[in-house]
Amino acid sequence: MREIRILFLLIIAVSIVGCGKFRKIQKSGDWKVKYEAALAYYEEEDYHRSIMLLEDILPIIRGTEEAELGNFYLAYSYFHQKQYILSAHHFSEFVKIYGRSEYVMEASYMNAYSLYLQSPDYQLDQTVTYEAIAAMQNFINRYPTSDYASDADRIIDDMQQKLEKKAYEQCKLYYKLRRYKSALVVYQNFANDFPDSHYNEEVSYLRIETSYDYARESIRSRQKERYQNAIDHYLAFIDKYPNSKYLKDAERIYDESIKEITKFADSN
Repeated sequence: MREIRILFLLIIAVSIVGCGKFRKIQKSGDWKVKYEAALAYYEEEDYHRSIMLLEDILPIIRGTEEAELGNFYLAYSYFHQKQYILSAHHFSEFVKIYGRSEYVMEASYMNAYSLYLQSPDYQLDQTVTYEAIAAMQNFINRYPTSDYASDADRIIDDMQQKLEKKAYEQCKLYYKLRRYKSALVVYQNFANDFPDSHYNEEVSYLRIETSYDYARESIRSRQKERYQNAIDHYLAFIDKYPNSKYLKDAERIYDESIKEITKFADSN
């Protein structure tokens, strides 16, 4: 117990000494002292203190060689603190300001990567995901042979899968809410946006069922056209998925749609 108490007191003493040293550096009127200390704190992984010193001196040393490295370290300091909004901003600013820097390629990637790390779960708004995809694709276009290129491709695939999942869940939601007209638009958008998705078979079937339900609940003057749409969707479906697990239900809807259209023919 006594040893633990001594160790605790030593930690406090070291902390006090460290704080005193940092305050002394902060009060220094020599920006070079602050600059060297900021880089040293960064190497020691004390990112908070590194940020405080860099934010203090960077406006003063703008246009110098030290400012370039200082801005690069500042962006990374925010990144290591998991403040990804700020790291994305500072990496982006670095690319704009130091376009000829030896660090510009890395900063471009880290800007996109910081955006990627902000991308939320698929249920939430995906604005930042689209921004991250655009930034990462821009990086690949600019540096196609970079060491980061394969990771960039993987990250884009990951975000595309997230958008695909969100769009799929939206399809199911419109179906569940029975908002037929909007649902049919959403299904088509899904097929256009994700032509290789493994959800397309199910979404294609939902298009048949929704078209049939839409026709059944429409006014009589619009029913024939909408039953025909259900039939057309069925024919496209069996052409693409002849062995689908939804085939039996699709055929039932097709048969019912044919019967309904036949009624219109008989009444004329």
